[in-house]
Amino acid sequence: MAKVKVTQIKSTINRPKNQKATMVALGLGKINKSVEVENTPQISGMIRKVSHLVKVEEA
Repeated sequence: MAKVKVTQIKSTINRPKNQKATMVALGLGKINKSVEVENTPQISGMIRKVSHLVKVEEA
């Protein structure tokens, strides 16, 4: 599987609980933190759910 680099660019303050939980599940929690994850259908759905809070790049 291909890897993608996900970087948090916005805060989760005043966001719904499910969006906060998704960010934690992705391994994010602070602005400018980056993680590299496999691009599975499950991860793609999580990224889509919080796409307004993250920046995604090919790794």
